[in-house]
Amino acid sequence: MINDKNLAQIDGKTTLIGLLASPIGHSMTPAMHNLGYTISGLNYAYLAFDVGREGLQASVEGMKALGAAGFNVSMPNKIAIMQYVDELDDSARLARASNTVVHKDGKLIGYNTDGLGYVMNLKEHGVPLDGIKVTLVGSGGVAAPIAIQLVQSGIKELSVFARQDSLFANAEDNVSFINREMKEYGVTANVFPFEDKDALRKEISESAILTNATSLGMKPHDDSSILGDMLDVLRDNLIVSDVVYNPVKTKLLAQAEAAGAVPINGLGMVLWQGALAYKLFTGEEMPVEQIREMMFGSK
Repeated sequence: MINDKNLAQIDGKTTLIGLLASPIGHSMTPAMHNLGYTISGLNYAYLAFDVGREGLQASVEGMKALGAAGFNVSMPNKIAIMQYVDELDDSARLARASNTVVHKDGKLIGYNTDGLGYVMNLKEHGVPLDGIKVTLVGSGGVAAPIAIQLVQSGIKELSVFARQDSLFANAEDNVSFINREMKEYGVTANVFPFEDKDALRKEISESAILTNATSLGMKPHDDSSILGDMLDVLRDNLIVSDVVYNPVKTKLLAQAEAAGAVPINGLGMVLWQGALAYKLFTGEEMPVEQIREMMFGSK
């Protein structure tokens, strides 16, 4: 219960935290963080700024000059941000993308909480990862950390699908990095063109999890699905997860549910990656369960 004693107040000592992304209007992150500050009585304010690649460098310099505790970045900035930070935590270095930047001792330190947030969401839903095969669709700034964290979480095989455009090289680089630099995990990773539907059909049929790590299905494109009309690949023991959380039930998840597959939406991922960033910014634990109940109502 929130009362007058723990209502967050903006004053001369309030510390700024932000989000740099475009588009930004759909994001639940500012509300989630600010609710956490209010519940915990922390003197921070989290604001969203509509910033794309062109304005990213100037915005980063501005956040640093203003003495912000840090900031999150989302599409389309998770890869581009890497060139503007002073140091990289292993989570960002391995993923080669960053969604969280902490301003500490005059330096900007890049982290990535997406991959661990995604895996925490799967585990919260009771999904076993040891020894399984995963089909992952995506090549952008969220796909890479998910792939890296899955490799570190016990899977045995990863099939990555990406469109044959300018970002296909990202998927090839990610798979090559896993096979070359992460051999100790014993994971076999392969990359395929998303346009190769026969390969997509085969890999999904052999996988325990199908993951959409693209923005396809997010408002205002919520009439789209990575599967299109290829619904026969869905089965009752397939776990279908989506990083998109607006809408909560994407077209992909609706298709999965109708076919008897197990749908897992992106709300848990955004909550857990946010909780990890919250602690990096403030040093305090996010009141996850209270936020979940007040914002989302359930898992």
